[in-house]
Amino acid sequence: MIKKIIFSALIFIGIVLLVPTLLVTTGGSALEEFNEELPVVGNTNKNLDDVEVKKESSNSIEHIEQVAVFRAGTEVIENVPLEEYIVGVVGSEMPASYEIEALKAQALTARTYLIRQLLEGGDLNLPEGADVTDTELHQVFQNEVELEEAWGGDFDWKISRIRQAVYETEGQVITYEGEPITATFFSTSNGYTENSEEYWENEIPYLRSVESPWDTESPRYKDEREFTIDEVETLLQVTIHDKDIGEISSRTTGGRVAELIIDGHTFSGREIREALELDSSDFTWEIKGDKVVVETRGWGHGVGMSQFGADGMAREGYSYEDIINYYYKGVTIEEAESVLVHHKHTDKPV
Repeated sequence: MIKKIIFSALIFIGIVLLVPTLLVTTGGSALEEFNEELPVVGNTNKNLDDVEVKKESSNSIEHIEQVAVFRAGTEVIENVPLEEYIVGVVGSEMPASYEIEALKAQALTARTYLIRQLLEGGDLNLPEGADVTDTELHQVFQNEVELEEAWGGDFDWKISRIRQAVYETEGQVITYEGEPITATFFSTSNGYTENSEEYWENEIPYLRSVESPWDTESPRYKDEREFTIDEVETLLQVTIHDKDIGEISSRTTGGRVAELIIDGHTFSGREIREALELDSSDFTWEIKGDKVVVETRGWGHGVGMSQFGADGMAREGYSYEDIINYYYKGVTIEEAESVLVHHKHTDKPV
């Protein structure tokens, strides 16, 4: 039975810092390297920041049978059975039409995120008595009634697939050196994922840039947006002189914009992405007439597991274990119970 550590005293020190992302390349080298390096294993807008936590524990443990979810729309706390919560997250975060093995990988990211959240505790954004919210602040969650409303006549086959993925991986989480990981994920890469420190400031050893060639087939792979010059000047607080849009001075390991200079001001690719609400920080732009035309590649921050890439791997016959070990380097899939018991005896900070 999965167990929950109740912390009596918490000192919460959050460090929220970020980094930019990469350029598109395709080819088979990623799979060739993956096949050589894959370890044998035994199992989550999104913009999740790594958090350092110091805590004191009472070493008391209770069964995790339910998750207290704060419903932002109604402002009430809904107690949801643990694996039903994971069903609601996976159903909200990944298309049910994706391959079962991709859905299983998503189930692991959702469960890992929850266990890490419970172990850390002390979230100042949560009302008293809640474990998580149902928004992108934590993980998007919809209950069965809401999913049925959203899916209509497709509900039966969709919920069946989600349940299969969740219950066939019941209790499994992703760890690194015995600790639940920050299981970041996103929709579609530009062909590569990103090193954590190139979008966020913290360097996390398991969040390394890898090739994700499947993503170039995603309907979200490319996007184009137009802005007026005045809009760009207002949003970035710069002046564009003589239609000089600025210079991209460097890119990240994954080919996303690392640094860009406009009107003497230096921006990270992430800052441009957020200010202009772009799909990705891998972009090119040019001025056409009185418009700034921006083309992006990928959708999301690019750190961790690409959901479209996970589906691509699954379609090629790779298992959820393969997917997890490809996108998160040096990790282990293990039972959440063993992680919680480890914390009971060691009181080791996450």
